[in-house]
Amino acid sequence: MKYEQHKASDIRLAYIGGGSRGWAWKFMTDLAMEPALSGQVILYDIDRGAAEANAVIGNKIDQMPAVRGRWRYTVADSLEDALTGADFVVISILPGTFDEMAVDVHMPERLGIWQPVGDTAGPGGMMRALRTLPMFVPIAEGIRDFCPKAWVINYTNPMSLCVQVLYCVFPQIKAFGCCHEVFGTQALLASAVGEELGIPAPQRRDVHVNVMGINHFTWFDSASYKGIDLFPVYRHFVERHYEDGFSEPGQHWTDSPFHCAHRVKFDLFRRYGYIAAAGDRHLAEFVPEYLQDPDTIKHWKFSLTSVQWRKDDLRQRLEQSRKMASGKREVDMEPSGEEGVLLMKALAGLDRMVSNVNLPNTGQIANLPLGTVVETNAVFSYDSVRPVLAGPMPEELYRLTVPHTENHARILQAALRQDRELVVQAFLNDPNTASKCTDKETVRCLVDDMLTGTEKYLPNGWKK
Repeated sequence: MKYEQHKASDIRLAYIGGGSRGWAWKFMTDLAMEPALSGQVILYDIDRGAAEANAVIGNKIDQMPAVRGRWRYTVADSLEDALTGADFVVISILPGTFDEMAVDVHMPERLGIWQPVGDTAGPGGMMRALRTLPMFVPIAEGIRDFCPKAWVINYTNPMSLCVQVLYCVFPQIKAFGCCHEVFGTQALLASAVGEELGIPAPQRRDVHVNVMGINHFTWFDSASYKGIDLFPVYRHFVERHYEDGFSEPGQHWTDSPFHCAHRVKFDLFRRYGYIAAAGDRHLAEFVPEYLQDPDTIKHWKFSLTSVQWRKDDLRQRLEQSRKMASGKREVDMEPSGEEGVLLMKALAGLDRMVSNVNLPNTGQIANLPLGTVVETNAVFSYDSVRPVLAGPMPEELYRLTVPHTENHARILQAALRQDRELVVQAFLNDPNTASKCTDKETVRCLVDDMLTGTEKYLPNGWKK
């Protein structure tokens, strides 16, 4: 990495999972629109053809007139080639295929266990972790061996466990996990400011919040805008929209399986007095009262994201990739809404900023176990990420969170040891599973069938 005035050039960025369709294009756009950074992106993917297509697309982006940051895209033959000498490493992989995700999401439905997402909590999130964590082990070992001083940004779910295993394999790693879910709740608070105070809605970055929790189950215990305490503002906003929910003008929760009317958030605020800070689809997987059956889910105005929908969407994105790589379609220069590139800029010493990230707990949440990956704010500056002390979680939120941090510990060990009994224990400890079935043998049968359904992407030790 070389420094000029207000710029960092010749950055070497390794992108693991660089064949991504969709999100990779937005990340390339973020890089292209940042004038302070430039360099080389080395794409590595087990699907080399997908990485090669993205290299073509990335180099097309680099030639577009609106580009402000210059990046060259190449494809690596091996993980070692991608990582050697990297200044930054981005990890964004899909563990398996959507066929395996169908097992995660839909097989538990036979016990009445409904999962809107299935990539973080519940049976789906745990099964996904059993596939993902063994894939992260050689990535962490490669970072240790070929770029130990690189900053590592993880976007892969289940976020908490992915970051955890990186530190488990290489304790000195400089890694953190980024997630945009908090941003959506900051934007919701900005809308509340506009509606309740009769002023133009501020930018979401101008809404300052204290973040605490675990990924996809985060909370604000304080929120302000220009000296205004936003809790009374939000309380009035919630009462106004509690029954019908809230959507921005021109949007509706039924427009997309990723949208919601925020009614779960509103109800959690009424129940606990703190602002739940993730999408309703994610929040509900931690508080299963909202997942009793499809009619209950519809009542709370969010959606079950079927894996068939994801498969149909992938077919469209594959066609989009072919057209962009061949020049038959222009690249859509739409930013991702993520802050990863801005965090890279701060780590390069060109800025200083605060953002919510996932890091091992060194005391930033005082009453959660040390070493557990938690999500709080952190200060980013030159070659430094310092987590902000969020304080202890309020007791009622702590009780909701602890079953999941306990399961993180179980599933991490289960993945590393191929321990079936730990998986059964984790399923039984999961609030969503426990709300539908407490019979150990029935749950064990579900675990066995899910492992069999995804064994193609599991280590051999899982096979009976």
